[in-house]
Amino acid sequence: MPAEPQLLSPRLLLRAPTPALAAEVRDYQLRNAEHFRPWDPNYPVGYFDPERVVERLVQAEQAFAAGTAYRYWFARRETPTRLDGQVHVSQLARGALQSAMLGYSLDATLQGQGLMHEALLALIAEMFGPRVRLHRIQAAVRPQNLRSRKVLQRLGFQLEGLSRRYLFIDGGWRDHELFALLNEDWPVDLPP
Repeated sequence: MPAEPQLLSPRLLLRAPTPALAAEVRDYQLRNAEHFRPWDPNYPVGYFDPERVVERLVQAEQAFAAGTAYRYWFARRETPTRLDGQVHVSQLARGALQSAMLGYSLDATLQGQGLMHEALLALIAEMFGPRVRLHRIQAAVRPQNLRSRKVLQRLGFQLEGLSRRYLFIDGGWRDHELFALLNEDWPVDLPP
């Protein structure tokens, strides 16, 4: 069963990728590029070109439909055309692992309002629910990213270790802490 293409939380509308969101996605990425610079890999030349944004959204839409990655762009319900962030799981592994990697970002002007916590609660409920049915969600976070670490810990993610020189970000290989959340309601009587 595929994941729901739209999720609702008390304050947020979360939508699966579609090329129709291209202008809003581009606006979100451009206005937050400097804010994300210390935490994201370098953007290649042309990354923000409108046609490249559309290409990425088409690829994300196809991955969503295939069940290989689930990204949701979210906005506050009262301002649905202004994107405030995104949450996603990628690198879905089935079989005996039933796991995925978590990623997320939030507009620089909206930090500290609990919006990311709310968006991630909705995502986790869908990923651990009967449609996607993951057993484990993992996240890699730079130790210096205190806000991100707090969001994960508040959601119940447990620190599992340190990956040295894990990703090339902001001009160098950066260590990342690995966190994981387990689906404690995984039906043990059903095989993966």
